[in-house]
Amino acid sequence: MNVNPVALPGEPRVDLEQALAHGLSEQEFRLIERRLGRTPTFTELGVFSVMWSEHCSYKSSRRHLAKLPNKGPMVVSAAGENAGALDIGDGWLAVFKIESHNHPSFVEPYQGAATGVGGILRDIFAMGARPVASLNSLKFGSFANARTRYLLGGVVGGIGGYGNCVGVPTVGGEVMFDDAYNDNILVNAFCLGLARQGDLQSARAKGVGNPVLYVGSATGRDGIHGASLLASAEFDESSESKRPTVQVGDPFTQKLLIEACLEAIKTGAVVALQDMGAAGLTSSSAEMAARGKLGIELDLDRIPLREPNLTPYEMLLSESQERMLIVAEKGRERELIELFEKWDLQAVAVGQLTDDGHWRVSWRGHLVADIPVAALADEAPAYERPFAPPANPAPDCGAPPRHPAPAQALRCLMDSPNVGSKRWVYRQYDSIVQSNTVIEPGSDSAVLRIKGTRRALALAVDSNPRTCALDPYLGAIATTLEAARNLACAGARPIGITDCLNYGNPERPEVMWQFVRGVDGIRDAAQALDTPVVSGNVSFYNETRGRAIPPTPTIAMVGLLEDVECRRTQFFQRPGDVIVLLRTSIPALAASEYDALFGGGGRLNAIDLKKERALIEVLLTLAAQKLIGSAHDVADGGLAVALAECCFGPMGNLGAAVEVDVNGIDRPANLFGEGASSVILSVPPEAVAKVEQIVAGRGLEYRRIGTVLKEPWLRIDSDIQLEVAELRTIYEQALPRRIQGHG
Repeated sequence: MNVNPVALPGEPRVDLEQALAHGLSEQEFRLIERRLGRTPTFTELGVFSVMWSEHCSYKSSRRHLAKLPNKGPMVVSAAGENAGALDIGDGWLAVFKIESHNHPSFVEPYQGAATGVGGILRDIFAMGARPVASLNSLKFGSFANARTRYLLGGVVGGIGGYGNCVGVPTVGGEVMFDDAYNDNILVNAFCLGLARQGDLQSARAKGVGNPVLYVGSATGRDGIHGASLLASAEFDESSESKRPTVQVGDPFTQKLLIEACLEAIKTGAVVALQDMGAAGLTSSSAEMAARGKLGIELDLDRIPLREPNLTPYEMLLSESQERMLIVAEKGRERELIELFEKWDLQAVAVGQLTDDGHWRVSWRGHLVADIPVAALADEAPAYERPFAPPANPAPDCGAPPRHPAPAQALRCLMDSPNVGSKRWVYRQYDSIVQSNTVIEPGSDSAVLRIKGTRRALALAVDSNPRTCALDPYLGAIATTLEAARNLACAGARPIGITDCLNYGNPERPEVMWQFVRGVDGIRDAAQALDTPVVSGNVSFYNETRGRAIPPTPTIAMVGLLEDVECRRTQFFQRPGDVIVLLRTSIPALAASEYDALFGGGGRLNAIDLKKERALIEVLLTLAAQKLIGSAHDVADGGLAVALAECCFGPMGNLGAAVEVDVNGIDRPANLFGEGASSVILSVPPEAVAKVEQIVAGRGLEYRRIGTVLKEPWLRIDSDIQLEVAELRTIYEQALPRRIQGHG
């Protein structure tokens, strides 16, 4: 074998032009030459292009992400592993993470979304946890855009098709439609897994001489440069040509892979385990070696191939799905190979760990790559991008508000695809497989029992791009608080955060400013709630022809119920209950759905984090003592919409008679504003005094506003008198009729 890596016959010449075509800058190419002391081979150039891509290296965000709190008494694993893990008691660990698959889903919606689900599942079971629940956060363009229906159908089909086949329930999520996403949709996928304390698996390579095993599907040409040239670049007129960079998923193989990997971990023969996700074999091998401060040697002649004649460049950069890389205990590789064969999966020894800190790859007797591991991972460039607010922010000079009558405004809001029921979406997902789901999609949070215990976990995912567009800092705080309120309304204490930070091109100072302010907001909210950020993802370059999406930090949060019987939903439970409004400040129309439809605008209200924490604690106490029948966060559409949603019980409609008019608060803002943290409670009459005692002295606005009715009518003050059945029909048809082309 040659001492130095060799160029292979037919490979392009490596020069600056070739490096630029691979998404590297001139500065980065020169740095590679200095690190190697020579010009890289074409194979090595491809390896650097993926490992130094924004998607893999986080080169624009690493320094800012370090500000996020990731420690706490429950934290078992955070930064540096495939996912975060929290100790939830009774010997159980909750393992979770959220990831983006935005660009692939825009280019090829079904496979892009399906492989997004597949990838996040692998991150979870690579930790030794069985995947038990999925969530998703989806952003599409407006229905006036001809491509929206196609993208919506493909993405929802891909999520359902993969999740349903692999047997992991999709228990919740969110969907938004706005023309800001016409050219850049967002598909963020979350997964939660459960592991026993002794089974938690690391991705840190250990043991010089330990063999490296390739397991799972064979390698093909799908997904090559998915990380570097698709996920780490903005779109332009050539976006459709990037379809071959989208991976193709196989959920049935994934199901086998889940069972085989979890069984393999229990043997004790697995030292480290990593998903071959973005950048495939390259990233998984280099990152495992880097975590362990070791080197690694790979023999590409042993790689199982789906098609003949793949080059080393293609094998290393392929993102073919359903593949894992294992570091095994030396001498036990045959045991693992036979275990995977039992599950009809390939398992092949393809390399070993070394002590020299180099990443070496051979093929047909030639050394084709020899790179210091640190140069690929820990020493990848980290930039301090300049950031500054827009020099001339657009003045608030939109059309004057055209306030309709309150009853008509409520009908219009219930008909908005952003407010209306998402049943069309979630009915395509299996939400009850594995039989853990005790609150299904349709309420503020999903809730899953932990079998064999009294405990349960609640899950919520939220984003608020309109608020973030007005103020990236306050918007990120508001988004984090909304996720926490959704959990608390279900009776669950927020215990951990994973975030997916979706922004435009970080090379533009105004976009980088949005990102930095967003991270600061998440940090401050997480600290106020004592809720660590244990995992996450950054997705930059979500823009087309210089038009970026609004800043869209997505927050997925996990909450813990000590007693599953204390769970609550958003639906009124019985006639005669007292309806109570709790809130931290007055609402505002700024960034609301009402503002998007009718105008009104204005400024965002300040947020008092101490009051927000107090509201969470009050909700948890009320649920734990079973003093409330229901709790519902006031969100899209404001108070009037939330009251209507409380009436839409799963067993039939109830009604409500309320008085919400308050002197000094603008009528549309009071009914339809979204800015404040507000919650609607239903309280049995005999518990009202106790509830008031618990709330007293917390600095919260507490008002008894009405009563739950047996008659299914929604009566709000004197100007809204509507049948709940009418509102529910509008609400249920808002999305289907647009999908059918009727609006």
